[in-house]
Amino acid sequence: MPRILVVDDEEPIVELIRFNLEREGFEVIATGDGDAALKKVASEQPDLIILDLMLPGQDGLSVCRILRNDPNTRGIPVIILSARSEEIDRVLGLEMGADDYVTKPFSPRELVARVKARLRREAKTPGSLSGQFSRGPIIIDPERFSVTIKGVKYDLTPKEFELLCILAREPGRVFSREYLLERIWGYDYMGDSRTVDVHIRHIRQKLEQAPELPQLVETVRGVGYRFRENL
Repeated sequence: MPRILVVDDEEPIVELIRFNLEREGFEVIATGDGDAALKKVASEQPDLIILDLMLPGQDGLSVCRILRNDPNTRGIPVIILSARSEEIDRVLGLEMGADDYVTKPFSPRELVARVKARLRREAKTPGSLSGQFSRGPIIIDPERFSVTIKGVKYDLTPKEFELLCILAREPGRVFSREYLLERIWGYDYMGDSRTVDVHIRHIRQKLEQAPELPQLVETVRGVGYRFRENL
């Protein structure tokens, strides 16, 4: 039974989410405090976290950043649930490593659907892309979830890793944002392709620290992205 951690200091919202998730067979644990949420993650090991931004103690963005910087919690999916509906808030949430962003007021049915979709995606591990391969000095090993460049290992989040695998498998092929959303997120992300842009930016920031490397992921204006040929 998948275990969901709900982090929100509004009890009626917590109970609404709990009712709808438990009805679908999920186990729900909850807290209304950011610091307590980090302790719950360590002790309860949830399969997914629904996270409000405005919290006592650590705020939601800080909690998300801490989770993503810890190798033990980096792979836990995080869905932000917030009353902040501006584009900048959504983008900032994604920048901090959230997998999804849902605004309040929200549809409980839609939230449950997003939880299910996210867990389905997590079940499709990078190992399903099996087979180590290299592109120039880059070695990508899906089964070990590793990316190395000249012996140096670079840490990517699960979605960044899967995105890199898809692009690097077919250098030169242009992938649209819509295609990448469907492949990696598994459902229509509210028509918001900015999440792909955010994750591409993170990949570039991490892998292109190596000064001898050119830009690995190229932008094709108005279309999408491709992995550079002839590294």
